Amino acid sequence: MNGLLVIGNVVTDVVARHRGPLAPNTDTPARITLMPGGAAGNTAAWAARSGAREVRVLARVGADSADWHRAALAAAGVTAQLVVAPEQPTGVVIALVDETAERSMVTDVGAASGLRLADWDPGLLAGVGRLHLSGYLLFPPAGRELARAAIAAARAAGVPVSVDPASTGFLGELGVPAFRAAVTGIDVLLPNLEEARLLSGEAEPEAAAIALSQWAGTAVVKLGAAGAIAARAGAVVARAAGVPTAAVDSTGAGDAFAGGYLAALLAGADQQRALAAGCAAGAQAVAVVGARPTVG
Repeated sequence: MNGLLVIGNVVTDVVARHRGPLAPNTDTPARITLMPGGAAGNTAAWAARSGAREVRVLARVGADSADWHRAALAAAGVTAQLVVAPEQPTGVVIALVDETAERSMVTDVGAASGLRLADWDPGLLAGVGRLHLSGYLLFPPAGRELARAAIAAARAAGVPVSVDPASTGFLGELGVPAFRAAVTGIDVLLPNLEEARLLSGEAEPEAAAIALSQWAGTAVVKLGAAGAIAARAGAVVARAAGVPTAAVDSTGAGDAFAGGYLAALLAGADQQRALAAGCAAGAQAVAVVGARPTVG
């Protein structure tokens, strides 16, 4: 079983690349692109690009763009299990990307917030070697209920589970205790440094990874251009350096890391090689505009 199932959000990204600070009360020139996005869709697409086979994504979108998103995922090598919400539009994220390639996001979760237990089918685990949950799934109560059922089904089937916390903003609203309760039983946690600091209370990457590994199995802290570090059972087990690249847009870099890392694990890599694969995918992601690998 070497398939990957990703559950979470598929949204429409509006990527606005601007030079200089945003000008209040007037116009700021920018290059604006409409693209498919969402952490779950991005991770699945990068996993497929990184060699994972039989990649599936379960997400909820609006009827307004369901066909477009399904086609985009198929072009990326991902089988889309999309629940279509006729009464809600697909979620939209406006990514404001500055001249250093760093992004700030304005998010309307839209239909993605409605993914629920009724959308889950244990049959989705058939042929799956790993289950990955985007943290955005965990913020609405209905999503947490689905997550608990999926984690339980995966554990019963012997399928390892990973979670990417996804957002310090939403994490802060949910609260660390509630997040930890929602991900009980996972095998891998994939936070970036700010998320790791929030979840662990530790400022330094190594200390944060070690603290998180006491309850989250393997804790992999993503450090952007500085690489990544992994800890398990209270000890650092692997490190990887970042891959130098000319960054144009950091949108989806963490999702790309997760996709590359998980694809490597599915192929039998150890933590050192999996971290390196994640860093390589992240470097590819920041070198292109948008959160998905270029198709064609």
